Amino acid sequence: MPSATRPTRIGMIVPSSNTCLEPQSYRILGSRDDVTIHSTRIPVTRIALDQSSDKQFDAAVMRQAAELLATADVDVIAWNGTSGSWLGADHDRRLVAEITDATGIPATTSTLAYLEAFRAFGTDRIGLFTPYTGDVNEQIMASYLREGIKTVDHRFLGLSDNESFARVSDAEMRPGSLELAGSGPDAIIYLCTNLYGANITAEVEAATGVPVLDSVAVTLWHCLSMAGAPLLDPRWGRLLA
Repeated sequence: MPSATRPTRIGMIVPSSNTCLEPQSYRILGSRDDVTIHSTRIPVTRIALDQSSDKQFDAAVMRQAAELLATADVDVIAWNGTSGSWLGADHDRRLVAEITDATGIPATTSTLAYLEAFRAFGTDRIGLFTPYTGDVNEQIMASYLREGIKTVDHRFLGLSDNESFARVSDAEMRPGSLELAGSGPDAIIYLCTNLYGANITAEVEAATGVPVLDSVAVTLWHCLSMAGAPLLDPRWGRLLA
């Protein structure tokens, strides 16, 4: 638990080519001064279903990054990437166990944060939006189904260069978001921590009545929850408030 004499410190392991999650996390926190974010990066440049891409998420690399964050006396450590969504939640469960074993600090990942949100909010039918390629989406849907989460519809943008995800515009996301809402999911999921989905969360929720869960916001929500800190403003996802 954080000390009463200092802000809650959240440690984030960040994909090296991600330009969204750090600035977006601070935008979501807004004027709050009770939380600070501290990051370290690991090499991640490409998202695909092959061995070279999977090696980017090696547990030994994550462990070393977590050990660096531990020297900042953070209260929780998050792998702020969605790789567990296609590698499988058990991959991330083993990862957080290793991080906590190495540092003594509670840990989570973006994928495990989503699964906790689904459990907390009674979500078992989702509409999935990603910037990834279609085969990655298929793997994500299969992985989520093993966790009891059914994808009723999905959209993908066909990108694999991780840096390019942050350049996806709001206008590129709106049509697919509205189409997904029409399939009647319990929630729309913007899956990628380098995607500015939180920018249009409130707009899409207001237009469709469907809750929206953005990866950056969900990961931050779970970190705050684990640290015992106040949660988020509802404009970043009404379920996360």
